Amino acid sequence: MDRSNETSPVSHFVLLGLSAHPKLEKTFFVLILLTYLVILLGNGVLILVTVLNSHLHTPMYFFLGNLSFLDICYTTSSVPLILDSFLTPRKTISFSGCAVQMFLSFAMGATECVLLSMMAFDRYVAICNPLRYPVVMSKAAYVPMATSSWVAGMAASVVQTSLAMRLPFCGDNVINHFTCEILAVLKLACADISINVISMGVTNIIFLAVPVLFISFSYVFILSTILRIPSAEGRKKAFSTCSAHLTVVIIFYGTILFMYGKPKSKDPQGADKQDLADKLISLFYGVLTPMLNPIIYSLRNKDVRSAVRNLVILKKSFT
Repeated sequence: MDRSNETSPVSHFVLLGLSAHPKLEKTFFVLILLTYLVILLGNGVLILVTVLNSHLHTPMYFFLGNLSFLDICYTTSSVPLILDSFLTPRKTISFSGCAVQMFLSFAMGATECVLLSMMAFDRYVAICNPLRYPVVMSKAAYVPMATSSWVAGMAASVVQTSLAMRLPFCGDNVINHFTCEILAVLKLACADISINVISMGVTNIIFLAVPVLFISFSYVFILSTILRIPSAEGRKKAFSTCSAHLTVVIIFYGTILFMYGKPKSKDPQGADKQDLADKLISLFYGVLTPMLNPIIYSLRNKDVRSAVRNLVILKKSFT
């Protein structure tokens, strides 16, 4: 084997995607394209109604607008690359392009983790301390809360991306994934990645474990408060204000825990099937969750449904 090929620096990466399963590529191209269009439409409409409808100018809908914008950014950072990989037999991406894509997807994922915890705090104050809600969740509070979510996610992504892309890549440049997913890229490094592993572990604690604990404790207090409400109608009304957020949290974190918490196969044939399963699960996490968010909030929130209806009626009146 030519040693020069082993030690030459990598200038680009090859995204494997589903190239080993060509029969699935066309089917998934159509499915992902349709899903992406629904994501753009659903989240775009949510952003529009939260901006245009004055009744939705509250902390909860401000966070929801941020979540919708985040979902659009997250999917846009990866879905066009995924769609292109389904059409191109050998999809390559430059080293710098890989770094940019990795940064954007990691930043959006980390930001969403923090943002969902901020939304949980908003629901906690609204239900457990309703009289203090206007003071605690004033504009001077919820705007910096949302901003800090974005800043924290971006900062974490800068650290992780810079650590990953500074590693030497001098051999295999084939990423067994649809995108430049950071864990898949780290496997290709021809150097010690212990610093990256430690850094990722700390980041997971800060952006996964801490928000999950915070959200869990928030909902313990929320549920205990709801159960103390004397009337069934009052309990139903109180729970309806946080059920959409709780559903989104369960789907979002449930998928992450399923992706990274399941045992790995030691059998080579089983490992191949598991690689395919891991890719499809990551695809679910990357596109179906952002698609479900606006649907969940629209189905479970009468204010959003009413705002969407008013927007449609307004549009018809101008046509």
